[in-house]
Amino acid sequence: MRWWDIPPVMELELELFPEDAWSAGMFWSELAETHPGGTRHFTVATAPDGAIVGYAGLMAVAGEGDVQTIAVDVRHQGSGLGAALLADLIREAARRGCTELLLEVRVDNPRAQRLYERFGFEPVGIRRGYYQPANVDALVMRLDHPSIEPKDLKETRHG
Repeated sequence: MRWWDIPPVMELELELFPEDAWSAGMFWSELAETHPGGTRHFTVATAPDGAIVGYAGLMAVAGEGDVQTIAVDVRHQGSGLGAALLADLIREAARRGCTELLLEVRVDNPRAQRLYERFGFEPVGIRRGYYQPANVDALVMRLDHPSIEPKDLKETRHG
């Protein structure tokens, strides 16, 4: 992801997460840390026509990784794109020497939870009221020892 991707990413962000969307400023701040030696890794997925149809971000600090965001355009959900984005983040976490990778997922999003479980993430806790203003709880999940060859990579379909 580059700075010029922020406007189309914001369109997708607002469409997918209308209640708790990140701001453009948050994306700018994250991208500011994607330089060599920085703590962030952000990527976009594009359709054949160049349109951004997904994006994902990772924070990696002192051996611990955190999936910051994963989003896939509703017209591309179920195509394997979310799995491909997650595999990219897991590979990057392993490359950066992370011994664990954490994420939060809405408790009312079983589809995403199943994706994370396929890759070996396990539930480790709940963050009450994490998603605001809807006051929805987050399920915290952890993957120990991320690998360059993620668990579900062979089963991932790219579309």
